[in-house]
Amino acid sequence: MAHKKGMGSSRNGRDSKPKMRGVKAYGGEHVIPGNIIVRQCGTKIKPGKNVGLGRDYTIYAMIEGKVKFQPYSRDQKMVSVIPLEQPAESGATAD
Repeated sequence: MAHKKGMGSSRNGRDSKPKMRGVKAYGGEHVIPGNIIVRQCGTKIKPGKNVGLGRDYTIYAMIEGKVKFQPYSRDQKMVSVIPLEQPAESGATAD
């Protein structure tokens, strides 16, 4: 019985494509609706206010604003989008 594999195909020539997971927009960054904030496996980071959760657990912005990460529990985080402050428009003009 041969103890060496003869000439032929290798047994470990397979690989999967990279999934490019991770945080895409960090705390304090400006995002617009539809911007991806986090790509993840499962809900490691929970969705907060003004963000959506995709079918593959991708968290994305639903409004324009700044990203804010905050604690959710002892070992989990939550991400929200804080809306931008609009300057107060006064109807009266000084004459």
